[in-house]
Amino acid sequence: MPAPDVAALLSELERSEPDCAERARSAVDWLTGGEPLETITELNVCEFLWYTLPTKARGDRAAIAHALGRLLRLGGLERYAAICVSPTTTRILRVYAHAGEEAGMAAYQSALDATGVLPPDVPELRWSSIMGPEELGAHGACSAALELAIVSGQQNPDSRERIALTRRWLTAPRAELGGDNWLHRVQGERLNRWVLGRGTAWRELAQPFEVCLHAPIPAPEKDHLEALRWLLRVGDRPGGIPLTQRHNLARSVLAESTWSAGELAAAREMAQTQLGALHRVGRRLVTTSIGQRLLADPVLLWESAAAALLAPVPGENDFGASAREVALMLLVDGSPAEREHVTAVIDCEKWQAAEIEASLAELGRRLDAFGL
Repeated sequence: MPAPDVAALLSELERSEPDCAERARSAVDWLTGGEPLETITELNVCEFLWYTLPTKARGDRAAIAHALGRLLRLGGLERYAAICVSPTTTRILRVYAHAGEEAGMAAYQSALDATGVLPPDVPELRWSSIMGPEELGAHGACSAALELAIVSGQQNPDSRERIALTRRWLTAPRAELGGDNWLHRVQGERLNRWVLGRGTAWRELAQPFEVCLHAPIPAPEKDHLEALRWLLRVGDRPGGIPLTQRHNLARSVLAESTWSAGELAAAREMAQTQLGALHRVGRRLVTTSIGQRLLADPVLLWESAAAALLAPVPGENDFGASAREVALMLLVDGSPAEREHVTAVIDCEKWQAAEIEASLAELGRRLDAFGL
């Protein structure tokens, strides 16, 4: 069956319904961006009807949605045409009109998730709110795969198989990518933006790291996380780790260990607040299921601890995390990670000096907690 030609469809619609044709022309331009009609997906249609149309288009939005549906039906795209005139679309447009954009956006997100074609976050990748070209391509291709699975009856819209399918789609080698996969493309794009997007001094410092960060950094041969491992092992014993009335580590714990009270306190704080590996129950600390997995997998423990070095402090903005990133790069580069060196890279204002100091102090606590 030949692909539907937009110009021919509009001409046919114009002969019978001139007003409808004009609305449909505007809508299809928004929807396709000049690409052939056969390239659209359910995600494209829903995003246009439930976000672009009510927030960016002018005129009678319900009439525009109906006109687009008429055009899609003429082109044989019955399933997409049905979305244009569906009760869901009518309800969302009314929410925007009567309750405002914030309520409309909430209704749009809820309805979009219910379709099952929105790729979920997976362990390997959390989708960005602002995507580069590679990530947009990966997101669109994955959504099309989810749509096909639903239409063919392979999964339900609310199925947990969405996560499994998304992971397979992201990690499978693809011929159209020259044997590469979408996950590598997205990670490479993000890494490149991280290196290039923050000024000359940042770029000069970060660029040497770009190549090595394309692949996972292996766990070091030496044991750098021994205090953390020890706490998790003790917390996994019957009864867990005893605490004082003020919920500090009990003397018996300190006497049993080979680390100072400060080192153990720092490791305990990271295990509880950043890793979710310890949980307090009354006057005991117990190792959680996450902590048990970390104990059983040294590579996972190393990766989780490394990521925790940059995890945000409650109330902290991105500026503080950036300071810690710079400090870590300086340390790896053999340079002092002092405030003046960090501020020279991120070019901050004088009034932000205290924030830099706090961020670097927090990084020091975390490095001490992990024996780094």
